[in-house]
Amino acid sequence: MLKNYNPFVYLFLLIYFCVGIYLSLNTGISHDEYHEQLNWEINLKSVKEFYLNGTYQDLIEYKDRYHGIGFNIISQPFQLILKDLISNYLNLNEYGSILIAKHVIVFTIFFISGLFFYSICKILFEDKKFSIISLLIFYLYPYLFGHAHFNPKDIPFLSFWIINTFFLIKIFQNFNKERLINFKTILFFSLSTSLLISIRIVGILIFIQYLIFFIVYFETSKKSVLKFIKLYKLNFIYFALLSIFFIFAMNPIFWHNPLEIFNSVKWMSKYQQDICTLTLGDCMKSLNLPSSYYFIWLFFKLPILIIFGLLIFPIVEKKFLDNELNKVFIYSFLITIASILILFIFFNVAVYDEIRHLMFLVPLLFLVSLHNLYLFNKTLFSYLGSLVIFFFIFENFAINPYQYTWMNSLSKFYNINKTFEVDYWGISNKSLYSTIDNHSIQNNLDKNTCVFGDLYSSAFLGNKNFNCFKSYSELDSANNRPFYVLKNVKNFKRSDPKNCEIISMENYYYSFSKQKINVGSAWYCD
Repeated sequence: MLKNYNPFVYLFLLIYFCVGIYLSLNTGISHDEYHEQLNWEINLKSVKEFYLNGTYQDLIEYKDRYHGIGFNIISQPFQLILKDLISNYLNLNEYGSILIAKHVIVFTIFFISGLFFYSICKILFEDKKFSIISLLIFYLYPYLFGHAHFNPKDIPFLSFWIINTFFLIKIFQNFNKERLINFKTILFFSLSTSLLISIRIVGILIFIQYLIFFIVYFETSKKSVLKFIKLYKLNFIYFALLSIFFIFAMNPIFWHNPLEIFNSVKWMSKYQQDICTLTLGDCMKSLNLPSSYYFIWLFFKLPILIIFGLLIFPIVEKKFLDNELNKVFIYSFLITIASILILFIFFNVAVYDEIRHLMFLVPLLFLVSLHNLYLFNKTLFSYLGSLVIFFFIFENFAINPYQYTWMNSLSKFYNINKTFEVDYWGISNKSLYSTIDNHSIQNNLDKNTCVFGDLYSSAFLGNKNFNCFKSYSELDSANNRPFYVLKNVKNFKRSDPKNCEIISMENYYYSFSKQKINVGSAWYCD
């Protein structure tokens, strides 16, 4: 994918990959990772039961039975290989090292997806220099870079959406030249599509993108649909059969009843309780979102350069005539983005934690915007792109490890703590638990001192001075002092524990901003 480049490009990519792996090992553990691991363990146990007994009642009765395990299929073997090394390196128990090991795989798949993103840019631009600039903007965008250190669901999903989009574009290049698609390409395309759907059932929306590509292509090219179907009918049959096989093979819950795929879509579209996401000062509930929710968060999460590139679309549209196939790709991206947003709004799909559930659309928005900027003015693209790259590097250092909470400079006109959601993943737990551990050593507390916080806190403290871990919700019934309390994620907004002293407050500053962003605190109750 990257051939005949200046050695500094390869050196930068090597440094980027190594730094990303290092940061992924040294970040906290998000609240979803416990559930992801549990989903895998229950599915794995159920597969064994199904093989032996022909049924798996535990999985059928499991609340999160429709959570996909596609990425676990890839990551779990590597997690088992890496867990002992990570346990020794970070002094974690086995459970914690298994969870942290997945961070490495999450970042690796994100890094790989970036190479596919670069390849798409190279097809669109036919210019290696601007493709590299686009890749670096994508890689260094703090929001994605931060999520790539730990997010076991949304980053793999985004990554495979990019990979599928690359395969789709390559296939349409063959269509345009009336070349048959070889079986190996169809195999990889169907496998990648199925993995996407197994990671999250919402991956079935990729078929909307496929359909839109076909419609736009035939509308633009004026080619005969019947002739096309006749020429490629075997390719379509192979793709359909392979996709159906892989989709059902990678989703054990479908085995006892293929119609479960429809139940899965229905369940996940309204998944979770009515979670509230603080959005421009309003507490917007996931099961009753106003349509403005999506556009507010996209406005504050996308880089200003990307927003500018999207806005100049009407100005550069006439230049699309120079490349009919690029016109198909860009129009298809835009229609895909609009269609999925309309579907989410129309069906009132449950969305929370700002745009994490729409993260897979971000690369498509980047591709459209960067292509517009390239057509608008190459020199301006080069200068502004380089400036953004340097700003992103600086910002990543300034707010580490909270890059995933990043918002563009427009948000700085608001009181971010009171206006937007911040550390909804709970990554502050690592730093706060370290403070608790140090405090317990200094005060010679015994292992029976309880820690009230999250139930996966044993990952950081289980090998040290503690063996009592309870959820924050049990704090009201706590009678035996002393104990520790960790406040972060949703608990951070609750009232402070009574008759306790704060021993640590976790916060950070955005670059060029005096606002202190508060993400968590640790308390000692004597």
